[in-house]
Amino acid sequence: MPAGAPTILATSGGYRGGARTMLELGDLVTHAVERSGVTGRRPRLAFLGTAGGDQAYRLATMHEAARVAGYDMTPVTLFMMPNHDDIAAALLDVDVVWVDGGSVANLLALWRLHGVDEAMRQAWEAGVVLAGVSAGSICWFTGGTTDSFGPELAAVTNGLGLLPYANGVHYDSEARRRPLVHRLVAEGVLGETHCTDDGVGLVYEGTTLVEVVAERDGAAGYRVTRDASGEVIEERWEPRRL
Repeated sequence: MPAGAPTILATSGGYRGGARTMLELGDLVTHAVERSGVTGRRPRLAFLGTAGGDQAYRLATMHEAARVAGYDMTPVTLFMMPNHDDIAAALLDVDVVWVDGGSVANLLALWRLHGVDEAMRQAWEAGVVLAGVSAGSICWFTGGTTDSFGPELAAVTNGLGLLPYANGVHYDSEARRRPLVHRLVAEGVLGETHCTDDGVGLVYEGTTLVEVVAERDGAAGYRVTRDASGEVIEERWEPRRL
């Protein structure tokens, strides 16, 4: 059962420490599943760890987390070669796509090389919920801020562009993120930028932001824009606590 409209959940969260496993899937992942509208069977989740190099230990950790949550998980990997003959078909066969964090620059390059970018658009338009954390959030936008190129944060401007905004992640936990977003917006490198504190997710139906949600107290989302005089304006969005 696909979502009622093309849906993206862009987050700076989704995980928590597990009781018997290394991690468990948090409320933001649960919300992505709820948004998919799946009923009457185990939810199907595709996991992409491209941004972290498709590391085997990470895939195993996510398999365990999905098992604990009651989900069936399908890994979609690109190293050393794609593990599906037809990546689009694999993504269309799940309820939610969850993209892990890491290097968004490497993720975008590899996705385009293997056609994952077009497969993601097909899945999105078909009602599969696209979601993820950090690099798995920035990728859906036009760009954002990243440490993909080195220790100093920099702009990435070649996102998939499913959403016509830029994206800032880890807005409250990494001190350099906010000032860089403000500078890049002031310089026109990034346009309107939607940001998330850790534990916050932004829900879009089509390209419209419809809800801000959080899996921890005190966190928020933000809209950063530049007015006609060139002044940067930051608007705080209070989330609904999951």
